[in-house]
Amino acid sequence: MGVINNLIQNSSLNGMPKWIQATAILLFSTIVTLLLIMSVTLIIYGPYVNIRFGY
Repeated sequence: MGVINNLIQNSSLNGMPKWIQATAILLFSTIVTLLLIMSVTLIIYGPYVNIRFGY
């Protein structure tokens, strides 16, 4: 919790209501989690995907 509090104090979220801070942290965590899942999926299934460039 100390790391999260330190990040909030040193960012633009300092002084915002708690629900805005929680929403911003939740949104950031969701984006990071989705990026990690997509990169792992790409690493696992990437060699088996047929990508065609064309019109």
